[in-house]
Amino acid sequence: MLLTIMYQIMWIFMVATYVEGGSHKPNIIIVLADDLGYTDAGFHGGDQIPTPHIDKLAHEGIILDNYYTAMICTPSRAALLTGRHPMQLGLQHGVVAPPCPFGLALNETLLPQYLKKFGYVTHMIGKWHLGFFTQEYTPTHRGFDSHLGFWSGRTDYFSHENGVFGVGKRGAGLDFWENMTVAREYNGSYGTELFGDRAVDLIMSHNQSKPFFLYLPHQAVHAGIPPQPLKAPQEYLDRFKFIKHDGRRRYAAMLSVLDDSIGNLTAALKKSGMYENTILIFSTDNGGPADGFDGNYASNWPLRGCKYTNWEGGVRAASFIHSPLLKNPGTTSHHLMHISDWLPTIMSAIGEKLPSNIDYYGVDQWPSIQFNVSSARNEIMHNYDDGAGAIRYGDYKLVICCTENEMNGWYPEERSYIGANQKLYIHCGERNSSLPSCTSADKYCLFDLASDPCEYNNIASLMPELAERLYRKLMTFADAAQPPRNKPSDPASHPSKHNGHWTDWLDKHPVL
Repeated sequence: MLLTIMYQIMWIFMVATYVEGGSHKPNIIIVLADDLGYTDAGFHGGDQIPTPHIDKLAHEGIILDNYYTAMICTPSRAALLTGRHPMQLGLQHGVVAPPCPFGLALNETLLPQYLKKFGYVTHMIGKWHLGFFTQEYTPTHRGFDSHLGFWSGRTDYFSHENGVFGVGKRGAGLDFWENMTVAREYNGSYGTELFGDRAVDLIMSHNQSKPFFLYLPHQAVHAGIPPQPLKAPQEYLDRFKFIKHDGRRRYAAMLSVLDDSIGNLTAALKKSGMYENTILIFSTDNGGPADGFDGNYASNWPLRGCKYTNWEGGVRAASFIHSPLLKNPGTTSHHLMHISDWLPTIMSAIGEKLPSNIDYYGVDQWPSIQFNVSSARNEIMHNYDDGAGAIRYGDYKLVICCTENEMNGWYPEERSYIGANQKLYIHCGERNSSLPSCTSADKYCLFDLASDPCEYNNIASLMPELAERLYRKLMTFADAAQPPRNKPSDPASHPSKHNGHWTDWLDKHPVL
């Protein structure tokens, strides 16, 4: 404890010297991959899909080995940008579908709004997914100086259309925006490349007298809309002819485009001279959708479950931080971290404080990242919704299992392709056939993730007092949660009523 305090004092002194000495505050870039599987990238053991640019950044930075997100898009993005838990925000129940008039509450302060107070230029490129039924909910009204991208949860990668409920072509309308203008001119441009090119342009044109913030939530490798949700340029598809399964081959091509775009971004930082004073954060928003779930073929193997579940495959995420400003690059952090921690961590990294009157769930991880001292976090409330949930406390995880349509198993199979040379990043331990399985019939299940990261062995019967204590902690947190903000679909949102595109349909004068 004393050593931790000493390191924190050292960092406070270093930040004060850094800021008072007249140096610019560090540039901040957050790259958020969408639906990336835990073991798809090479730095987590994947050997089927080359990701050299992502891997280089990870290995030369700090890999976050014990890092967690929400189990699906909207709540993760809300937690990242507010530093608050989705259950504190009323966003614990699914995602914001295009026709539904709700979003992240307007009384929440977002990361770009904080950063603008400290002189940052703030840009966003990519997927929003936090509500758009009125203009007040959209990116350039929530602290971003500019936005290129889409407001909903998914689009076709070339036409940039989205279907009525985000899952189909029926009634599809354009969802692509440049600030508050409908951007029709990008039809035919591949989304991942388009976003990557815009990031390069912003970096190369940035006036470096001001610090730079870029939030880059890519649409890759999320599925688009039917009839072909997985699309990539032909040259990338050709790279993966050796993958026989069509869905997995397409997924691989999509990830390869993303990796190249990140390589281009890094090259632009170096060419512009911004690299030495930039902190780059890479994260995915949730676990990968495996084995055809949600139309996609990510791999979280050997973790259990996938996106939209509280199993490790749904919430344990691939992440790293990269910067020449790091004190111990080329290492792996095993400290527990949650996606909501980024906001207070970034504030600490730039030498600023957050307001004391807001109940943040996130904690400052910057001393832990910089000096490998104990994390301020020892537990994570994953979620509680519709009778299912989970909590992590130390090495133990309590799971209230689960709906019947969840992906509750393990998904290696030929579709995910576990390569002959793959060195698994996670070692599962042994299955114990004498322990009961974990099903919806159980009040709850308990796992020791230190010895059983793949959630094979339910030990609730062996440690009943701990299991009950964790259950009560989760229920207490759930009792204090905001009720879900979800609203039913509004027929007035339909693109056919708005010149063929999605828009801020409840405003008096929607964008047409």
